[in-house]
Amino acid sequence: MIAPASAQQTGTIRGTVKTSDGKPAEAVSISLKGTAKGAMVNEKGNYQINHVTPGTYTLTAQLIGLMPQSQTVEVKANVTAIVDFTLSENNQKLQEVIVSGNKPNKFGNKESAYVARMPLKNLENPQVYSVISSELIKEQVITSFNDALKNAPGIDKLWTSTGRGGDGAGYFSLRGFAVQPTMVNGLPGLTNGGLDVANIERIEVLKGPSGTLFGSSLISYGGVINVVTKKPFDTFKGEVNYTAGSFGLNRITADVNAPLDEDKKLLLRVNAAYHDENSFQDAGFKKVRFFAPSLSYKVDDKLSFLVNAEFLSSEGTNPAMLFFDRGTALRVTTLSELGYDPKKSYTSNALTIKNPTTTLQAQMNYRFNDQWTSQTVLSRSTAKSLGYYSYLYEVSRYLPGYPNVSSTFGRYISDQNATTNTTDIQQNFNGDIKTGSIRHRILVGLDYFSRVAIDNGTGYAAVGRVNMAGEDTGNLSRQYVDSVLTSAKGSPSNTQQQVYSAYASDVVNFTSTLSAMLSLRVDHFKNGGLSAAASDKYSQTALSPKFGLVYQPVADKLSVFANYMNGFSNVAPVRTQEGQTIVFKPEHANQLEAGAKMNLWDSKLTATVSYYDIKVSDKVRQLGPNQYLQDGENSSKGFEADIAANPVPGLNIIAGYSHNTSKVIKTADPDYLGRRPEEAGPQDMVNAWISYRFEQGAIKGFGLGFGGNYASENKILNRQTTGVFALPAYTVLNASVFYNVKSWALSLKMDNLTNKEYYKGWSTLEAQRPRAFLASLALKF
Repeated sequence: MIAPASAQQTGTIRGTVKTSDGKPAEAVSISLKGTAKGAMVNEKGNYQINHVTPGTYTLTAQLIGLMPQSQTVEVKANVTAIVDFTLSENNQKLQEVIVSGNKPNKFGNKESAYVARMPLKNLENPQVYSVISSELIKEQVITSFNDALKNAPGIDKLWTSTGRGGDGAGYFSLRGFAVQPTMVNGLPGLTNGGLDVANIERIEVLKGPSGTLFGSSLISYGGVINVVTKKPFDTFKGEVNYTAGSFGLNRITADVNAPLDEDKKLLLRVNAAYHDENSFQDAGFKKVRFFAPSLSYKVDDKLSFLVNAEFLSSEGTNPAMLFFDRGTALRVTTLSELGYDPKKSYTSNALTIKNPTTTLQAQMNYRFNDQWTSQTVLSRSTAKSLGYYSYLYEVSRYLPGYPNVSSTFGRYISDQNATTNTTDIQQNFNGDIKTGSIRHRILVGLDYFSRVAIDNGTGYAAVGRVNMAGEDTGNLSRQYVDSVLTSAKGSPSNTQQQVYSAYASDVVNFTSTLSAMLSLRVDHFKNGGLSAAASDKYSQTALSPKFGLVYQPVADKLSVFANYMNGFSNVAPVRTQEGQTIVFKPEHANQLEAGAKMNLWDSKLTATVSYYDIKVSDKVRQLGPNQYLQDGENSSKGFEADIAANPVPGLNIIAGYSHNTSKVIKTADPDYLGRRPEEAGPQDMVNAWISYRFEQGAIKGFGLGFGGNYASENKILNRQTTGVFALPAYTVLNASVFYNVKSWALSLKMDNLTNKEYYKGWSTLEAQRPRAFLASLALKF
């Protein structure tokens, strides 16, 4: 019974912060001088600081751009001290300060309750992660999820969403490994198509293998992409935006928030989008209709509920992708030799694919006392692929009548009819207790995940050939394609994966500046389903540990950290020719990382720098017809820097750099041994954005923005059999001009200023968008 006795040795500080006209002063920071403790004032104007050692302190309320206020407070054991503040500014003035960008580093706020599944400050968290805010998405006039991710260091697109069943979402390279966006608010949120940015509050890119808290089914060894959606708040507010641009872009979005009762306990927020856009190529388009309501209900100070939903309907053509023949030596190894015209789509607007997606999330939060809280969450998602998916695959030999100077590709089309249903149930308990003088922040959780994949689509049928000299022998009418597909028999399937997990994490504060994170997951995986053969039904159990150490040489300003992180992947058994079944253990990735995090000059500068070393072991190698060894290895090492700065009011800077060295160390396939994996992407990447908004004078509210991305050479094919096809390094620059006042905002943006021709790929080739102009008008109420 040590904890209750020790808890009586600390006190609590709570209070309210209001403006001069009696309104709540949201977003004001409360700090306790001489300690790392503090709090942020919520939308009701309340704050609370727990577990304060008895003594006399100076308590300060501050917001960049306003004069700070301080009061002396005496904290006694087992007593709550009440300290209220009244700011000299009224609510209108406070909102002007916040809207104008004078709040601390509006692009650099990294505080998150999702990364560690507990309210842990970035400086206290030994894991590295990047955050892309909704403010940055607005300022850059971003209309696509792919463009938003360009603001996170170390992540690069491999290929655009294809829309096909099972894995139709976009692929990205992160720390040398392919990853897809699979998480919404820390819960499964799958899609077979693209994502809309209308309901995004922030995007969190978690770096490194994160199996301990997020399992194995939805993550990559490189990290996790988590989308945090917009939530309701207790004041009426709204915004309607119209964006028009090059290639037929017409986009309307709406964001309306309103309390539904006088006590402001029942809150509703609705986001919606209507998006039409053509391709920059000779054919291709996409149409998106999006609706996302969110409802919260606060029963009392202990119990609250939150329900989020997203309904996305999209239809369009999948992007033109050239798949090189991977079984023979490349005929060409450069873009100039290939002779591809990036304006050619080799598709038809009659052959479209639909990707309706539904995500539903419900959570119940209960506070037992000041030390313990409970969160119960349920998530359901459905992602569908309905329609035509096509790709171009290089033929394996020269054909009569085609000049040898140009490659020839066969076109293959299928009629997709696939559905993926996911269910996730979580129960999390968070505690904040003390044993003696040592503070423990505890997470204990249970998780059940189910994924059912149903596929009733056709097989692939050949529909003509495409020559890079410009010849296309295919008939792309829907009637003809349907007639060809009648003989392309599919293989209907209905499979299911189930995962039962338990996890625990303890952040141990030995002192206010020295802490350790100790975490462990037990994960039981089952593979089966209605159509699964007996040999495909198996189960595996894995342990996934995580350790971290953080020391703050300067409390709440500078921390140095080190971590060990683990990720794992389940490996299916192998059936030999003699009928024997060989069972394997899960494949594991282990990361060692060290670095530093900074939050300096009243949050005007936030930065993270780190070096990581990831080893993937236990990969299965086939040495002969019936001989397997589970001793394959991959290595991925690198350095990353992530910086956000607000050196003077109105000036905001973000910048990032990443360097990654990846290699296949041990494999039975000589094609890959000693080579950089094709999923690893470019070795060096840089991202930057700088904007300035005038805060005073006749042009108050007027601003400029400039930035872009650099990527080094990318080996999209790198095998002994094929040789190397490398995409050249590129730099893409963007610029914007904007005028933002209280009731409206106007933005003009030019993407790819220099009209740079560049490509992405992963054993594939995909042309990227040339110069594009966008104009955006927002009305706020």
